[in-house]
This record gives sequence, structure tokens and C-alpha cells, in this order.
Amino acid sequence: MSHAKTLMRGMLALAVLLVGPVLAQHDHGGKKRPPPLAIGAAFSPSGELWIVGLDAKLGLSVQTSADEGRQWSVPRALDTGGDKPVADGENRPKLAFGPTGQAVISYTVALAKPYTGQIRMLRSDDGGRSFSPPFTVHQDRQVITHRFESVAFDGQGTLHTLWIDKRDAEAAALPETVVSASGTPKDSRRPRVKTGYLGAAIYRNESRDGGRSFGPDIKLADHSCECCRIALAPAPDGSLVALWRHVFEPGGAATQQRDHAFAPVASLAATPVRASFDQWALEACPHHGPGLAPAAGGGYHAVWFGDRAGQALVRYGRLDADGSPIGQARPLPDEQAEHAAVQSAGSQLVIAWRSFDGQATRWRAWVSADDGRSFATREPGRSADDNDHPLLVKRGEQIFALWRTAQGVRVENMSR
Repeated sequence: MSHAKTLMRGMLALAVLLVGPVLAQHDHGGKKRPPPLAIGAAFSPSGELWIVGLDAKLGLSVQTSADEGRQWSVPRALDTGGDKPVADGENRPKLAFGPTGQAVISYTVALAKPYTGQIRMLRSDDGGRSFSPPFTVHQDRQVITHRFESVAFDGQGTLHTLWIDKRDAEAAALPETVVSASGTPKDSRRPRVKTGYLGAAIYRNESRDGGRSFGPDIKLADHSCECCRIALAPAPDGSLVALWRHVFEPGGAATQQRDHAFAPVASLAATPVRASFDQWALEACPHHGPGLAPAAGGGYHAVWFGDRAGQALVRYGRLDADGSPIGQARPLPDEQAEHAAVQSAGSQLVIAWRSFDGQATRWRAWVSADDGRSFATREPGRSADDNDHPLLVKRGEQIFALWRTAQGVRVENMSR
């Protein structure tokens, strides 16, 4: 949708609390431009709010706030060993805290070929006071897609990393035999030709020591979409479940549909369940992944973007414990909504999104106190500047919304 790509500039519509130094401009071709705005955010076990993003030198920096964003620490640059982290839209740095002092920051670095990358990570054993040198998370080292990672610790303290991976699509591409004019094969660089493998795959691995070592790369599912984020949520038993955009082909590859699939993360036998039925016939990735959060009444809350019968909208729906949809999904109360996030805390449920009205971007939210049975609409702010996708994080039973614009990071306690 064109409004998702529009650059918004101007003055903020209301006074806000800002993160200043991390947003300093850098020189690019003689012009002053801000760094990419995509950030990761999380609360530490001590209750501090952390953010990670690119600084003026396009390196990774972290900041912390002990008072819900009213005041922030000076940006602290992280040593990424010469890496150039990606921080763009759905492919952004991530933060995760473990139960006993572990902290990890993950990011993607681009490789030489287009659309290729590696998942890199920094590890801490002291709650983020210091970090290890960067390392690659996955065992596969081909110059292919390993991107759009998601990271989380489960209830047992195991660190899970999931990412989009194209090793199977590459393996399915057959070398083409080049034949001379006389009909005999001749030496060539053996170009590869496409086969019927659709999309990419979801791969994962586990670390049981806070990121010091990782198990093997394990395929969770074939035929994921290529460039959409992977949503993770805790299951009732402390394990994790995942939701991602998937390539379904009910009538063969010519009628592929880009809906969503759900699966337990650590199960070796689970078959992904189809979680949405927009039946969006699309032979491309919309760069618009889903969100997932546990429901107090069992199952999960989910948000996603999709085109259903010509209506391209963000929708909210309920999934049962196995990931199957319950009832009818309903659109958010905003036809321009995009990049929605969802978070829950008991019966509290918050869905946050951004929406461009032709003049400025609105930061909006749907808030429920009864596990999604009823909602109230809130609008924490507007901006005519460049801005990131809204984020939601929680601390205990409180849910906080974050929104980074070219003027800084804005924090709103949605539980008040």
C-alpha cells in the first residue's frame, strides 16, 4: 500500500518525552539524514526499559530508562566488530532477557548478494552491563537468506532463535547444463534454474546456556513467506508458539495464497496449522508480518494484514490452543491501519498500529480490559516526521506502547 512507503515530515502534534542523542543525524552524500528508525525494546528483570537501534554512525546503541521513558541513559555504543547491522521495517535488532542474568541482542547483517544475510548476536551474562563479541547464530554459512529473526527465552530459560532461511529453495534450484553447438556439454558456471519450491522456510535453533552454545539448525516449516516477521508468544506450559506468513497452494503453485501458519516452536512432530483464511492470491511478499499474544480465556490473540476479497486490511482474530481460528476475524477500526502489534497481560489486551491520513501518521491503539470481548480506541499521538512501526512490551501486568519518530522515542503506559 502506497501510504506505508510515504515519508512523513513536519512537527509533532503534541509534546512528548524523547530520546535525544541516539537520533543524531549522519552525513550521507553531503546531506544530513537520520539513521533508520527501527528499534527493539524489552523490559529487563529489574524493571528497566531497554531499547536498541542504530546510532548516528549506523552502529548499534542501547539506552535504558528506569522511569518508563521519562528519562533515558546516555546512548551506549555496542561493539559489533565491524558489522553493519540492518534496522529496517520488519528486519530490526531484537532484545531478550533470560531468567538468571542473561541478555542477548540479535541483528542481521547483509551479505554480498541481494536479499542474503546472517543472523548475528551479542550475549551478556551480567544483565547487559557487558556483551560478548558478535557471533553467527546458525550453523549454515551459505551466502543465502538467513534473515528476519525472532528471539525469546522460554519458561525454562532456553533461548530460541527463529529465522527465514532459503537453503531448501537453493537446494531445489537445479544446475542448468550448457550445451555447445555440436550438442555436447561444455564448461560453464552452471547457472541455477528455479523449481517449484515456494517461498522460503522457517528454521530455528536452541541455546540452553544463554547463548554460549547452540544446537543444530532445525527446520520448523517449508514454504514460508520470504520477508515477513515471525511472531512468538508463550504457551501455557512455558514453551513458545510461532505465527508467520506462509505460502499455501490449495490449487497448485498457480493459485498460491499468502495466509498465516501456526506451530509450537520446539515440537519436532507438529504440522503447521493454517491460522488465517484471507485467501490472498499473491506471488510476492508484502513485508507485513503478524502479531501474537496469549488469551486469558485460552488460545491466542492474533493480528495480521491481508487482502480478503479485495479488502486489504489489518484484522484481529482469536486462535485456539492449536492455532486454528475461532469465529470470524474482524478488521481494526481504521482502514489505513498497518504494522499492528499485539500484547496481553491477563485479561488486558492492547493492539497498536500506525495509520497515515494523508497529512500525518497517527499512532493508534485498541484497548480491551475483558480479553478482547470489547475495545476502546485510543490515539496517543501523531507525527508528520519519519516514523517506525509501533511496539508493545509488558512489565508484569502493565503494557507499554513505544513509537519512534524522527524526533525520538515516545512511551505510553496503556494500562492506565
